[in-house]
Amino acid sequence: MTRKERWQTLLDLLVERGELEVEPAAEALGVSAATIRRDLDQLAEQQLLVRTRGGAVPHGVSYELPLRYRTSRRAAEKRRISEAVAALIVPGEVIGLTGGTTTTEVARTLAGRADLAAPAGPAAGPAAGAPALTVVTNALNIAGELVIRPQFKIVLTGGVARPQSYELTGPLAQGVLGQLTMDTAVVGVDAFDPADGAATRHEDEAAMNRLLCERARRVIIAADSSKLGVRAFARICATSAVDVLVTDTGLSDAGAEPFESAGVEVVRV
Repeated sequence: MTRKERWQTLLDLLVERGELEVEPAAEALGVSAATIRRDLDQLAEQQLLVRTRGGAVPHGVSYELPLRYRTSRRAAEKRRISEAVAALIVPGEVIGLTGGTTTTEVARTLAGRADLAAPAGPAAGPAAGAPALTVVTNALNIAGELVIRPQFKIVLTGGVARPQSYELTGPLAQGVLGQLTMDTAVVGVDAFDPADGAATRHEDEAAMNRLLCERARRVIIAADSSKLGVRAFARICATSAVDVLVTDTGLSDAGAEPFESAGVEVVRV
């Protein structure tokens, strides 16, 4: 196990258990207690946890791992989901991308699509020389990855940055989104329940995602199956506002049925 993998596992255990003790963590990872102590010290230096006499506790009252330490969770499922979502995007579209690990994978997959390697031609709809895609996002990391693609037009909202997710939120960001219209919004969520709709843990992110959905003609939710049938604090939109749910095969037929009954097309990959 590499150091990066150990760190990821330690942070995952910390989220699950609420605290870590050195000896049990060393046993779980199959390494020495001295290695765990060094790892915890280094993670504490990055303000990802707080060291205690015998281990570590989460940093702060409301704990959320920064995005770069969440990307490896359910990585295979997210890759399949991102490929399926990217396949739904038509050259020449104006698309909105929220922040999050799954939507970041969607952005990377779009960047690698061969038919988007050059500006869209007349066969795709827009006039010659038009952008292959116009991407509207409030995610700093997504904008940073796509801005080097000259075939894409990148529109980044203003706003206040959240270090945990790299998303811009607040009145400045909402003011920009309120002036735009999009063909498709691709939304990452923390929870999507047939009765309660799509939601996230933070009200400021929910407000941005809600506005993105309202400004788009089509709403696609990209979420792995662990986020389905559960609730989160801040609602983004009702289930009826969602056109397509792209998830993994961990969602059973019985689990998909309530979404489909609500008018959502369910794609399982």
